Amino acid sequence: MLKPDQKVILYMEGFLHSDYGKMGLGIARYLENPILGIIDSQHAGSNINQEHIIDRDIPIYEKLDQVLAQGAEVLLLGIAPSGGKIPDTWLPLIEQALHSGLSIVNGLHDTLAHRYTHLIQNSKQWIWDVRIPQFTPKIASARAAQLTNKRLLMVGTDMACGKMTAGLEIYHWAQQKQIDVGFVATGQIGITLMGSGIPLDALKVDHACGAVEAMVMNQRDHTLVVIEGQGSLLHPGSTATLPLMRGSCPTHMILCHRAEKTHLRNPEAIEIPPLRDFIALNESLASVVGTYGNPKVVGIALNTLKLSEKEAREYITHLESELKIPVTDVIRYGVDKIVEDWL
Repeated sequence: MLKPDQKVILYMEGFLHSDYGKMGLGIARYLENPILGIIDSQHAGSNINQEHIIDRDIPIYEKLDQVLAQGAEVLLLGIAPSGGKIPDTWLPLIEQALHSGLSIVNGLHDTLAHRYTHLIQNSKQWIWDVRIPQFTPKIASARAAQLTNKRLLMVGTDMACGKMTAGLEIYHWAQQKQIDVGFVATGQIGITLMGSGIPLDALKVDHACGAVEAMVMNQRDHTLVVIEGQGSLLHPGSTATLPLMRGSCPTHMILCHRAEKTHLRNPEAIEIPPLRDFIALNESLASVVGTYGNPKVVGIALNTLKLSEKEAREYITHLESELKIPVTDVIRYGVDKIVEDWL
């Protein structure tokens, strides 16, 4: 596990402005560890605060050697390519890092520990394969439905549409407001940041609900529990939303959506339905005719990165007028609007 004071290097070669770079960008935005640099030869000489809306000074370098001399201790693989496979082109860098005494944080489905343990140089060095489940859960039994706290689940219209970002922004907002809040990490970024959680997409289907339930029950003493979202009910390659709903029995939901998208990122042939109808679908499935309470989508977290300031504000105004619920971009405008009315 990553210790809070360890100095980190982020590997993001070629994906600094790609959806597949979300691991690295999430780490750059939220990880409290010192981050000495980002490896991406395409943007070497720049800084993360010049490339993204991230208020942090992290220089970008061409090669690993340029950062090693600064006392780096951990290499974090900040790219999540499709299918979670580690490309062969990464292996020389991983081997160089291990030979240089760095530990490795790997958030992909391909594991590294079994392949590279023999390259460990010292007792302080380690390889953390984040997506390996740490326990086998019991079959879920809707225990979370009996809790009296508020459980906020992030749901989305697509993969990589801002569910993790919205959840973490709300979590940090609640901490600043001194609200008693917990966070259930369900993906590699959240687990890396929190030090614990469940790699939901690495669990067997029969175990997924129970794993979510176990994590929510571990947080039961908190007034508010934020549950990191995964996937989408709309996506043919995702089964994540239903176990998140059943395991957490949410009381509230935030819908996350990329403002410029009318179709899924991949497969692009699938059109995103009207948000009003999609909200109704999520509420209906989360409730099941009142069986699991009456959870509502209480706000929309838009990703307006591709829109101008004027376009973003106009779209937010349009959605609020149409849907009668608060809408914001949590990075541009903060989370206050979508949480303050019900917390």
